[in-house]
Amino acid sequence: MLVRRIKELRESGRRDIQTLFLDCAGAELERRFSETRRRHPMAEDRPAADGIAREREMMEPLRRWAEHVVDTTNYSSNDLQQEIRQRFAAANDGEPVLNILSFGFARGLPRNADLVFDMRYLRNPHWDPKLKPGTGLDADVAAYVIADPAYEDSVSQIERLILTLLPRYRAEGKSYVTIAFGCTGGRHRSVHVAARVAQTLRESGYEPALTHRNLDSAPQDGLEGRPPPASPVTGGNI
Repeated sequence: MLVRRIKELRESGRRDIQTLFLDCAGAELERRFSETRRRHPMAEDRPAADGIAREREMMEPLRRWAEHVVDTTNYSSNDLQQEIRQRFAAANDGEPVLNILSFGFARGLPRNADLVFDMRYLRNPHWDPKLKPGTGLDADVAAYVIADPAYEDSVSQIERLILTLLPRYRAEGKSYVTIAFGCTGGRHRSVHVAARVAQTLRESGYEPALTHRNLDSAPQDGLEGRPPPASPVTGGNI
């Protein structure tokens, strides 16, 4: 019924109608219902998971019809506000709306990303006690990441790839593009690289938004895997 009504309004030509569908992982929806102590309206006397499953089935036709589908699983209310503003911003000469995102793989993959680059091959500032409390926005953390022998060549290639793809996305009629950079915790390597790429795009005439999803998350050793092996001791007597 709702899909048919939307279709009728579009075909009438009286209004420019776009449909936004907000989605979320089932486990996160269950957590939200539990946290707010609300019952799912389709499962008043059953577990919330039953209501969520029923709602998904009912809403699937609308989801397929919607031009905009946003997964809010890892979004705060501010993140969602920014996402909606970007998607429904006034047209800017046909250029896609760009969002550069840093995130931590250990805290969940961003499901709305069009491109995802894994920066975990760069050396990790987390294991330096002086750098661990900082972020990729700090000069000393950035210098540590930049000093990795693989850094400059690989990041430059990523930038060239993005600059090659963006005109293709525009020609395809893509209205928004989210490019995500991930490291383990989302506080050091991905933050620095995302900031650098955003700056490169600005210098190339684009106007990307920059979002650091996990920048304010507390550093946790358990998320970072094992520390790098210690350098072998050379010289001296044993």
